[in-house]
Amino acid sequence: MPFKTIHSESNFDSNSAFKQSPFHCDNETAYRQWKENKLSNYPQCIEDLMVPLNDPKNLSAHEVQQLKGLLLKTNMVIYAIDGEAVEDKSIPEQIGLQLGIQSLDKNECADEDGFTSIQVVDDGLHAIYIPYSEKGINWHTDGYYNRLSEQIYSMILHCIRPSQEGGENQLWDPDIIYMMLRDENVDYIRALMAADAMTIPKNVLNGELVRPDRSGPVFMITEEGRLHMRYTARARNVIWKEDELTQKAQKTLREILNSESSYKFQGALKAGQGLLCNNTLHTRTAFIDDKHKPRLLYRGRYFDKIQLL
Repeated sequence: MPFKTIHSESNFDSNSAFKQSPFHCDNETAYRQWKENKLSNYPQCIEDLMVPLNDPKNLSAHEVQQLKGLLLKTNMVIYAIDGEAVEDKSIPEQIGLQLGIQSLDKNECADEDGFTSIQVVDDGLHAIYIPYSEKGINWHTDGYYNRLSEQIYSMILHCIRPSQEGGENQLWDPDIIYMMLRDENVDYIRALMAADAMTIPKNVLNGELVRPDRSGPVFMITEEGRLHMRYTARARNVIWKEDELTQKAQKTLREILNSESSYKFQGALKAGQGLLCNNTLHTRTAFIDDKHKPRLLYRGRYFDKIQLL
């Protein structure tokens, strides 16, 4: 089931439990302690995020511990499966089930089983969307256009065949972005927690309404106290609240995302590798496909958060 969220500071203040959260803008003591713990022994390169798996459908207790440990620290982990990658969506499905996620977002581009085959598509519905082309994709979290009651809290991106050239992902832990933005100006966080901070305009195809306008915050707090982020860096098809503070906040956020940092990871998934994450911020560079062995990844978007405790 989807996690409930506390969308704004006013909602925060009406719930005493959330006043203790390090993500409450007035709780500086808890925030500083959380920040110290967060940055302690934080991974410094993408290789530090990798966990080898022997049998992905039957994870060992040690493998589960390694996966959860990195997810607790960075909100993301990259697993690597030995042997030849096979076109079997039950592999990422079973990995997810063993970590407590099963409620797939069966969006309009998903396959019948709820997973989505990410590959170049030249015609039909998929062809109008950038993920199914060789073009690059800017910073975003998945499902940023979903209604607030159906946020994507976790995601698996499982690689069967990489591209011939390019197709790298950049990855940012949303906790780190929150931290950098808060340290710049805590009022930026308040602005981006507003219920109308970012609006995704309606989507109309062939004269039919596919999705209405969707407004919501950038930063949200789940009922159990975790941070959740909803964001896209697209310049078109996104409307930011017009007040001065929100405009400064979103500009600063964009600058942080594009800055050089040891906390930002970059790399391309290889066959048999997968990204398992709490819907981290990510990009994709443009790529060149091998026409004989075209790029293929399976993506699972979940309404659940990975069970870490």
